[in-house]
Amino acid sequence: MPATPHRIVIIGGGAGGVHLATRLGRRLGREGRAEILLVDRDASHIWKPRLHEVAAGTLDSGQEQVSFVVQASRHHFRYWPGEMVGLDRAARQVQLGPLRDPNGAEILPARSLGYDTLIIAVGSRANDFGIPGVREHCHFIDSRAQAEAFNTALRSDVIRCLAGPEEATLDIAIVGAGATGVELSAEINTALDFAAGYGFGNLRRRLRLTLIETAPRILGALPERVADAAQRELRRQGVTVLTGAQVVAVDAGAMHLQDGRRIPAPLKVWAAGIQAPAFLEGLDGLESARSRQLVVRPTLQTTRDEHVFALGDCAFLVPEGEARALPATAQVAQQQAEHLARGLEARLDGKPLPDFHYRHGGALVAIGHYNAFGSLGRLGLLGDSTFIQGRFAQFSYASLYRRHQLGLHGFWRSLMFWLADLLRKANAPRVKVD
Repeated sequence: MPATPHRIVIIGGGAGGVHLATRLGRRLGREGRAEILLVDRDASHIWKPRLHEVAAGTLDSGQEQVSFVVQASRHHFRYWPGEMVGLDRAARQVQLGPLRDPNGAEILPARSLGYDTLIIAVGSRANDFGIPGVREHCHFIDSRAQAEAFNTALRSDVIRCLAGPEEATLDIAIVGAGATGVELSAEINTALDFAAGYGFGNLRRRLRLTLIETAPRILGALPERVADAAQRELRRQGVTVLTGAQVVAVDAGAMHLQDGRRIPAPLKVWAAGIQAPAFLEGLDGLESARSRQLVVRPTLQTTRDEHVFALGDCAFLVPEGEARALPATAQVAQQQAEHLARGLEARLDGKPLPDFHYRHGGALVAIGHYNAFGSLGRLGLLGDSTFIQGRFAQFSYASLYRRHQLGLHGFWRSLMFWLADLLRKANAPRVKVD
């Protein structure tokens, strides 16, 4: 009787999870050396760094999504719909919560799923820091569903503004001037510029957009020169940038700052801080950091269980010789997925797991269709970097997504997607108008 294949269960189909499932399927699933299962509550993947475009309405998420069922069939792994809620390490069982439809009706009951090797790649979300009113009155942009919900609210506010008196304004506040907050601010301006081409020319001058950041400057994770250039461009577009400003409360109509200022904004986005999902904190005795991230060894194994791994935003790893943990970026997640695909193959062959070493390829931020800025760093977390901007930076930024597609689909299929994108852009509206 043939032996049961080693079962590798991957929780989360974000940038790291779907890359890992695809690579392991090609390496191990094709030959039957392992059974690869990808678990995600959604039926499709969309690259998280593009969610701000979905939120602004400048990206059609239906065209850009990757169906997990199709990806699994092409790359020799299985997709399993579900959401992890707990773990039994002794029995090697992942506990999945009930799966519900958008109306709350139960599709599948709570279930358990066995594993031999478990990889947790559930990403992160914005941190509300317990500030009153944030959860009740702010939108979040951590998932496709949230980005689409914000876009629906934005289009509704645009209609109300256009139907109102001439002096009516479109007031929006975004808290958190990291990459998400900065890029969303610029993308909303881009969307309104595109809308002007469809007969809504006075929308742009009605926009009152405020970007609020607690830290002394925006884009704290990027070099100061990049942040300064991005802030100048945002202000040129008309965005009010407030730094050193702490939000202490939120209500339906405004943000309230610690210094007493009130920022009127019926439409609000919270993009400040990150934390891992709540269920990871103390997950069956696994070690977690203050941000709920699972603490991992250099091999990406959790510190208290060699059969449980974590990667991407939900993993906490401080490289040797460094003072800070690796950043929560798609670049880190994809490198970890590539590393782990090789490492798990070696592990099945009885070889030791290699340590993960991050190769910092620089940082980029896009300011809508107007400009982009970034730095191309040396290999390593720190070191000299080259400042770039303009067309070259925009091309470099776009190439990040193209490389993501290349990793998922291979050259020829990716080339077909790129050509299809060009044809769609030539014929489709540049902003969502219906």
